[in-house]
Order: sequence, then structure tokens, then C-alpha cells
Amino acid sequence: MATKSHPYTLSKLHLHSQQVIMDNQQPGGGYLACPNMPDYHFSWFRDGAFIAYALTLDGIHNMLPHRVGMAGQWDSATKFHQWCARIINDRAKALERTISHAALGQPLVLADTLNARYRDEGAAGPADWPEFQLDGPGLWIWSLAKYVEVCRISPLPMFWESAVDLAVRYLTAVWRSACNDCWEERSDSIHISTLAAIYAGLGAAQRLVPALDTQATRDDIRAFIFAHGLTPNGELAKSVGLDMVDANLLLAALPDDGLLAPDDPLMLRTVARIERDLLAEGHGVHRHIEDTYYGGGAWVLLGVWLAWYKTQIGDFAAARKLTGWAEAHADAEGNLPEQVRDAMLDPSYYDGWVKQRGEIARPLLWSHAEYLIVQHALRGKDNS
Repeated sequence: MATKSHPYTLSKLHLHSQQVIMDNQQPGGGYLACPNMPDYHFSWFRDGAFIAYALTLDGIHNMLPHRVGMAGQWDSATKFHQWCARIINDRAKALERTISHAALGQPLVLADTLNARYRDEGAAGPADWPEFQLDGPGLWIWSLAKYVEVCRISPLPMFWESAVDLAVRYLTAVWRSACNDCWEERSDSIHISTLAAIYAGLGAAQRLVPALDTQATRDDIRAFIFAHGLTPNGELAKSVGLDMVDANLLLAALPDDGLLAPDDPLMLRTVARIERDLLAEGHGVHRHIEDTYYGGGAWVLLGVWLAWYKTQIGDFAAARKLTGWAEAHADAEGNLPEQVRDAMLDPSYYDGWVKQRGEIARPLLWSHAEYLIVQHALRGKDNS
């Protein structure tokens, strides 16, 4: 699957990660979060943003054949970005109503907000899901900017530009709103990882569409986080008012438009507490200390995400150690799960979740995407 110019042989897990992502892209462009769990038979903006980002990077050196000469990974990412733009543009009237309500100080109407997940053809999921999440559209814009940069898309298609403009105005209007976090919990809170995702998306939007001026909103978000989003010990907090961290705070160090540089003292303190509170023995990472979902197991995608962060600060030995733990938890076919049972915060919850929703999601496309991102970051680095 690698091209002749590729200087080394890709691992079985790398090849399978490419394949499982491509196989689970739907005709309209969305990616199923997991093909083997019914609740995950949807495409999320958030998961898909990381998947498309991973494919964008992977296509640079590991080009999959494509009938028109571009990387197969880039063609897949194109279809996903088209899907996101279509979902957003098709909901323009509802989102404009939300923007108007926010400007007037009126309560949000959830039916007029953007859902976290959709069916491939654009239908929303069941009404009982925690759909109001604001990180997804921000992450989509951030992912789109990397795709446009790598693939040298110029000018930006008008269909994409209109979706970016609408998403920016929507996020600018509602970023102070309480919403579900990226784990679809705590709907009554403002989450720092969500704000970091919006911050990154607004920065990327300004690079995509220079006419957009998002700096004032980014400054407001940053000031809000420093005023309300820190723990008493000076780390980024999981949510406003909570003295705890969440592994999703790794979002704060996203490349290009992240809230913090990877080596910023605040980021270093936050990651140190994540490792102290949430790094499981053997190197999986828990979501947060109160997690009981499937017993609060160690998450593969978070372990690999931490490895990605380690590459950003130049600690490649730690990154390989974390990645090796994830590789050891691939099944015989090479499928990576969402989380594992090796270390659970509260095992008493495990059987109840299995009875309710089935076994732990496997393969989880987001896990495979994070693996591809780390492989790109590790490419050509020494073992030291």
C-alpha cells in the first residue's frame, strides 16, 4: 500500500489503521465512529476531524493509490470535509436563529443548534442523546485548515467558505454556553477542552478566510480561561469550578492554532497532573478521575494522544513507550479498542455497561487516527 518512494515498511497496525478508516467511511463522506457498536453508527464532527487530520498527515509520506493521482487519504479527507460543510450549510436557517437569539440574550433552542453527530445522509440521531457539544465544529475548522495547507487548496471552495463563516459566527455567539463535554457528560458546565477546541478553530478559520476577524473572540476565550478555568494549583481545569483535570485537556496544545504551546508552563503543569492522576499502570490513560463508563478503563486513544503530545515536546522515548502499550492492545486483526479493562477506576460498573450497550467499542476509528498521527510524528526520529 505504500508507494515505491517510501523508505521503510509500514507496520501491520499502520496498514490496518489506514484500511479500517477507509473501509468505514460512508458514501456521503462521514466516518462511522465504530462499526461494531450500534450507538456509534454515526459520524461525529469531533472524531471525524481527528480522522481527517490523521489521513491528511499520513498521505504525505504513505500515499495510498487513487485513480486521479492524489493520495487516497486526501480523497477521503476531502469527502469528509465536504460532508461537514454540507451538514452545516443545510442547517443555516436554524443556526442563524441561534445566532440571533444569542445576540438578544435569549435562551438557546436546542433544536436550532448543531448536533454532535449525524447519519451519513444528514439525519440527526435519536433525541435522547446529549447532542449539544461545541468542540466538534471548532475541531472541524482546525482539521480543514491543515488539509487545505497540505493539499494546497486555493482558493477555498465557496461551499466550504460559507460553512466556515457560518460555523465561526455560531461559535462566536454561543461559546459561553454550558454544553456537554467531549465525553458527552456534564451538560450544565463550561468545559476548558471545549473552549480550547473553539479557540483553535477560530484561529484556523482566520487563516482559511482572511476576511474573518476572530481575534477578539479568541482573546475573550483566553481571558475567560485564565480567569475561570484554572485549578487552585494552577493547572487547566476539567470544567469551570472543578479542581480536577481531564485527559481531553491535551486539546490545549493542538498544533498551529492551539491555546498553549506544548512547552508552556501552564501546559506542562496540566500534563503533569494528567499523568499523576490519570496515567494508568502500563500507560493507558483514564478520561477523568470520576469516570465509570465501562468501569472507567484506560483509554487507548488517550494513551496515544499523550504519546502525540510527547513528540511535541521532543520526548520520543516516552512517546514510543506509550505507543507500544497501545500496539499491544490491538487484537489479532489489528483492531484498536476505545478502552481496555487492564486498569479500571470502578470495575463494578463494567458489566452494567456491557449489558446495556454491548462490548467495548472495537475498532474505534478515533483510536486508529491517533495512532496514524503519532506514526507521522515519530517518522525518522531516533530511539533516544
